[in-house]
Amino acid sequence: MGALDGRVAVISGAGRGIGREHALLFAAKGASVVVNDLGGSNSGDGTDAGPAHEVVEEIRAAGGAAVANTENIATWDGARSLVNQAVEEFGRLDVVVNNAGILRDGFIAGLSEADWDAVIAVHLKGHFSVLRHAAEYWKGQSKAGDQPMASVINTASGSGTTIPNAGQVNYGSAKAAIAAMTLVAADELQRYGVRVNAIAPIARTRLTLATPGMGSLMSEPEPGEVDLFAPANISPLVAYLATEKCPVTGRVYAVQGGAISQLAGWHDVKTIETDGLWQIHDIEDRLPR
Repeated sequence: MGALDGRVAVISGAGRGIGREHALLFAAKGASVVVNDLGGSNSGDGTDAGPAHEVVEEIRAAGGAAVANTENIATWDGARSLVNQAVEEFGRLDVVVNNAGILRDGFIAGLSEADWDAVIAVHLKGHFSVLRHAAEYWKGQSKAGDQPMASVINTASGSGTTIPNAGQVNYGSAKAAIAAMTLVAADELQRYGVRVNAIAPIARTRLTLATPGMGSLMSEPEPGEVDLFAPANISPLVAYLATEKCPVTGRVYAVQGGAISQLAGWHDVKTIETDGLWQIHDIEDRLPR
């Protein structure tokens, strides 16, 4: 018996990297998987149906169940099509893994509108669009008396949570928003039997290797060494969060190497108060520096 037997999952950006490893592990553990990948470049340019279909073929060759989807999840209709395909092909939907992403790094003073819009569209709108259409489906199931035991796993990043990176204002902003969206969605969707969590992963992928300074940290291990930064080392956490009886919701986890850390958001560090109206000089003297 696999940990995900009978579960139906859609995984975006599953043609390469971490998403591919999610799809392979989910299928190996018994899930039926809709493998979504537009097949674009690191920057989101172009399309290629090959990666999604190659992952599906690999899953089927191993005896698993999977179908390919090459829709653009940054569009409303593309996200709806992905959700609908899961229900049409496998009769239900239990898990959404929002993983698709691109990079268009640049410093604020020179970043183009197109590079801002593209990254926000793929990451933030893409996450929300798939979540929104899945939530509509699960709400309908719940209202009909068939209470889901569903799970959503979003993909944030250290760039938007714990380690702000110069040159990634678009990416970091989108990832921080995804973490916040996860908490709102967990609170809102629990009534329909839906748990929502997020991961902030660091692994050796084409996107991390394209980030300045990350290449040396993500180098291949020596023969015989454990490859802690392999993309496959991220997927067991995601698979656990996707299991039917997992109780966890409303959490954001950093996962990198051999460590999984629960993250917390903004919190009070120091508070100043007044009994009267604020004065500039008072704030200047007392505000934490």
